[in-house]
Amino acid sequence: MLSLLLACAFVSRMFWGWLTDRIGGLGAVFAGSACQAVAIAAFTGTQGEAGLFAISAAYGLGFSGIIPAYVVAIREFFPSAEASWRVPTLLFTGMSGMAFGGWFAGALYDHFGFYAPAFAAGALFNLANLAVIGFLVVRLARRARLPAVLPA
Repeated sequence: MLSLLLACAFVSRMFWGWLTDRIGGLGAVFAGSACQAVAIAAFTGTQGEAGLFAISAAYGLGFSGIIPAYVVAIREFFPSAEASWRVPTLLFTGMSGMAFGGWFAGALYDHFGFYAPAFAAGALFNLANLAVIGFLVVRLARRARLPAVLPA
């Protein structure tokens, strides 16, 4: 399943690059996070091997574009002179979150003895991420619609 997930992530990376160029980094982060949240929530109700493989593929399709889209969003919203510390900070926090997620999922499995609570926790963390990114997307859209104020 992991090989299928990673193969789908590899194949879809080009799609996410194309989408990021069309809708911007923040929009692509939101779209990728939404795909990932739906796929990880689907894991909670899947029991069969074929379903697990299908959802692993879907998860890989959504997973691959998020981190590069975050880097593009940083490029869009901050000066390039700040990239030397913003991008590594983003990558460190993102990878730390993924490491915590893996550890936490294992701890939940050890406690409950099955994976559904771990997948449910992953879906909840994804929903929290979607709420933050959605807030930023809405804020950006509102800011784009406001008329420019000229200095007096």
